[in-house]
Amino acid sequence: MQNLADLLKETSPIDSVKASDFAGIFLPGGHGAMFDLPNNEHLHKLLRDFAESDKSIGAVCHGPAGLVGAKLSNGEPLVAGKTITAFTDAEEYEVKLEKEMPFLLESKLRELGATLVVRSNWEDHVETDGKLITGQNPQSSISVAKEFLKTLD
Repeated sequence: MQNLADLLKETSPIDSVKASDFAGIFLPGGHGAMFDLPNNEHLHKLLRDFAESDKSIGAVCHGPAGLVGAKLSNGEPLVAGKTITAFTDAEEYEVKLEKEMPFLLESKLRELGATLVVRSNWEDHVETDGKLITGQNPQSSISVAKEFLKTLD
């Protein structure tokens, strides 16, 4: 059995990944996601393909930043009308990084038409809308992973 470090040496570039080869996609968080994911056209295409194929999409903390910019084939934002959660504006202010971020994630997702449900800062919180599973913050990681696994076919 290979160790994790060996497996990571052979990761595929995102532009070579096809939704048809997987049951789901999971977007981990971290502040870097706010810079790396919102403008990634390959990721947005993958997310559209997963959503339109009724496959699982999971994201936690800042991971939902990958949903920003993702659109369905009809041009609508992928998150429009979806009930989700993400790292909140209040949490961003609490860690004093709001001025370092390209945008505030909660506000941006609301602008795109998502129904954002949030709890108190740092509370474990998950929202499931069909096969779209989101977690609010790092404390939600285990809960969102468990819910995501339940949706995989």
